[in-house]
Order: sequence, then structure tokens, then C-alpha cells
Amino acid sequence: PAANEGAPPDEGLSYVVHDGDKFTLRDAIALYGPEMIGQAMWDTYKRWPVYSKFFDNLGPIPHHMHQTQEQAQLVGQEGKPESYYFPPQLNWTGNNFPYTFMGLEPGTTKQDIRRCLERWNEGDNGILDYSKAYRLKPGTGWLIPPAVLHAPGSLVTYEPQWGSDVFGMYQSMVEGRRVPWELLVKDVPEPYHHDLDYLVNQLDWEKNVDPEFKAHNYLEPIVRSQGEGYVDKWIVYGTVDGKQLFSACELTVEPGASATIQDPGAYGLIVVQGSGFIGKLDVDSPNYIRFGQMTKDEVFITAKRAAEGVTFRSTGSEPFVSLRYFGPDVHKNLPKVGDYLKAH
Repeated sequence: PAANEGAPPDEGLSYVVHDGDKFTLRDAIALYGPEMIGQAMWDTYKRWPVYSKFFDNLGPIPHHMHQTQEQAQLVGQEGKPESYYFPPQLNWTGNNFPYTFMGLEPGTTKQDIRRCLERWNEGDNGILDYSKAYRLKPGTGWLIPPAVLHAPGSLVTYEPQWGSDVFGMYQSMVEGRRVPWELLVKDVPEPYHHDLDYLVNQLDWEKNVDPEFKAHNYLEPIVRSQGEGYVDKWIVYGTVDGKQLFSACELTVEPGASATIQDPGAYGLIVVQGSGFIGKLDVDSPNYIRFGQMTKDEVFITAKRAAEGVTFRSTGSEPFVSLRYFGPDVHKNLPKVGDYLKAH
């Protein structure tokens, strides 16, 4: 579940609804793993190892990183690479700060960041002075490797990512609010909680000060397939340290049209615009949701069903748009970061 203060114990967990009963997707996969996510993924992970969420914040959050697999294992967790896509349907306003600081300016030294940590209790530690903010553009995205600093801005963000919640906050104040030191060392072995050199060396320095940071991490949609009345686009693609960990597509079906889409792996899907049918299932994107109310916008497609092909039929007066994300090692021909330039 989501680690949010004051939240219900099941916040962030997806439910399966069957004949009026409901149970978590997590429990369903624990019982029927190979059938739902495929034998290969089940044999390797024994769970659905990825998830996606919507990040929706009025303002920016602190400059932070997510630990690598090796670092996270020291505290019994897993590392967390992640990705971003800014759905146009959910971003009619930019809110307070639609810019994200990412990485560190080339030439920044470990001593510079160490001094920021030394100033933690002296107000703003100034770490953003060593970073660069990128303007966030609806309909585009980013791939964020572990151990790379980032301070997400205020666009609604679709975030396919690894199934972990480790992080370390490196910014001492944001929007005038103090960030506790405990949020810097939450996922650090206790002997290193005040070891500034250890904390500085948690960062992947090669990636953070990369002069070509945008070229190596920025994503624009790439058409995957299209036909009469529909287009399917890659919105999250590329690898993290050479590994295919997650990916995502955006399918748009025009009013009255239909499309049958085959995929080589299971996926989680959410509808962000319009209404229609996915197979025999009636779905739509809600405009107004009461707390705890069941909606008809989230679907999980099993590996077997995805391979057979799923028909999407648009029944409303506006395009039927859905986002779907996949787990690791699913696609044989996943585009690389930067491949969108070939289509221009």
C-alpha cells in the first residue's frame, strides 16, 4: 500500500471485482501467478514486480533519489527506477511549478553536495543551485534511473515504475517547509545515517552530471501501430542500465472505431478519456469520483489474453484513450531512448 500519512490501509492497492465480491490484485496474482502474469515472469519474481500511479501535486517536491538494487538490498528492499508521462487529458493546468529539476549541473563536485548536507539545519541547503529545471510538456515523458536526483514538478504524472518505495530526500526545504533528515536516511543502513560521504556516494555521479542528460532520458511518443480509426504509441520505453524493466503505451480509438491489439505480456490499464468496451467489459473515464467509490476505468489484462488480442471499441462521442504498462523483459523490439527523433 501507499506509504501516505493518514491514508487507509489499502490506499494504492488495486482490486479485482467478481460477482459483487472484491479482493486485491496482489492476492489474485499470489494465487494464480503463472496464469495472470506469465510463467517466465512468475518464475523470476513470484509477483507482479511493477506498478503505475498518478502523481498529482500542487507544487514541487524535494530533490531526491531512489536507491539502486544493491543499495536497497542493504535494508531489505528493492531499488526503484521509474518513468514519467504527462497525459494531456489530465493536465489542463500546470499548477504551481510545472518544471522538474533533474540531475546536477556538469562540473558539480561531491564536495559541493556534501556542503549542502552539512547545511541541512541552516534553512534551504541550496542543492537546487547545482541542478537544472526542465519545463514539463504534456504528451511527453522521462526515464529516471535509480540514484539520479530529481524534484518533480506539478503536472499530473503517469508513473510506470519498479515495485518499490525507497528514496532519499537531499533537499532540506521545499516551498518554505522543512524536510526532516529522517527522509534523507529512511532507506540507508543505520550506521551510515550521519556519514555524509556515504550519502553523497549513494548518487550515481556519472548519470547525475551527464552533459547529455536530456538526450539520455527524455521521451516523446513513438507510433507502434495504427489503422483506420486508431493509433497505438509507445510512451515509456528504453532500458535502465541495459535492462528492460517496464514500458507503456497509449492507445487512442476514435468514436465508432475499434482496434484489436496483441501484446506479448500482461498489462495494467487505465482509461483517461472517453468510453467504450475492452473485450466485453464496459469502461469509461470518470469525471467525478466519491471517496471509496468503485470506478470503471482500471483493468488488468492477463498474459494469455494479451497474446490472443484484446478488442477496444469506442462508443462515445470523443476519443477512447487508455494507458497501459508492462512488466520486465516483455518486448523484443522495444524502442531506445532517443528513437523518437528518427520519426521526425
